[in-house]
Amino acid sequence: MNAFRFHDPLWLLLLIPLAVIGIIMFRRRSRAAVLYSDVAMLRTLPVTTALRIKRMLPWLWLAGMAFLIIALARPQHGREEFRVRTEGIAVEMCIDRSGSMQAMDFEIDGQRVDRLTAVKDVFHEFVSGEKQAIKGEDGEIERSERASGKLPGRPDDQIGLIAFGGYANAKCPLTLDHDALLAVLDTVKIPHPIRNSRGEVINERLLQEEMSTAIGDALALAVDRLKDVEAKSKVIILLSDGESNSGVLEPAEAAEAAKAYGIKVYTIGVGSTGEAPFPAIDPFGRKVLVNQMVRLDEATLKMLAETTGGQYFNATNTDALEEVYAEINKLEKSETKGRRYTQYKEMYRSAMLPGLASIFLVVVLMATRFRSLP
Repeated sequence: MNAFRFHDPLWLLLLIPLAVIGIIMFRRRSRAAVLYSDVAMLRTLPVTTALRIKRMLPWLWLAGMAFLIIALARPQHGREEFRVRTEGIAVEMCIDRSGSMQAMDFEIDGQRVDRLTAVKDVFHEFVSGEKQAIKGEDGEIERSERASGKLPGRPDDQIGLIAFGGYANAKCPLTLDHDALLAVLDTVKIPHPIRNSRGEVINERLLQEEMSTAIGDALALAVDRLKDVEAKSKVIILLSDGESNSGVLEPAEAAEAAKAYGIKVYTIGVGSTGEAPFPAIDPFGRKVLVNQMVRLDEATLKMLAETTGGQYFNATNTDALEEVYAEINKLEKSETKGRRYTQYKEMYRSAMLPGLASIFLVVVLMATRFRSLP
């Protein structure tokens, strides 16, 4: 919206005496200076250009003075805007990347994917409001282009990322650069065996540790990242599909630490207890799915949420996972405040320059071409 104003409008009061001067000048011109018995003959005399210009000089002077008075009042033109200031929240995402996240019981666009790929897909939508191409562990799932998601995104929130298996790893600090965050998210992978040229697994000991689940350590690391952050609200969203069976700190101890710092923990149980299909290689070298038992420790996840004033959700498929994030969006809203701003541009030069030019022209003409002797 455009706006116009005078910064010092009191100067405009000088236009009143200027108008009075103009009236007086007009009346003086209307009175005869010399008395003649008959002026009819004078009316037949031609009016020259010089005479017309001379008659305009007083009015040109008045116009110049009016422009200078307007310039003194400092006219300003501005564009008025309504700006929104949003106070976001701080969110630390804790994503389980343990071995059980290989279970292929989720779907994206009608194609079977592992749990981690589904979690990353919906996490991307939660952060940006868009679905994006995300490859599965086997590289089979890939969208050709971005698409609008069901979730609105969290552009004003500081979001960090922690991935955990047998140990917790801070992958990305709290940031508003969500493009960088999502680029880091794509690097989160489920541990895989590394084999030498003879087919022997050379990282078996480390792999066993990484395949386990350290929920307590992940939560404690998230609390450490959030405790000193200034934000309207501090939230941890922890996703896991297993039970805490590794790490130094017990989940209950980490929950008490989160509670002490006023941090809410929302826990999401991915999948359920029971059999789930896992990828495997058959004796002929073909990729197959083999059912294995998995156990989701819902009691621990519920305890974490209840201790900190958060909430527990269970997501057994991609749609349910999206609904969980949508519910968290409703529970944790950013605070929005509006304020009207106007940025003004000085316009006094537009009045001052014509005013000075008019007066200068009158002075020059009166001192030269229209100079009159007393």
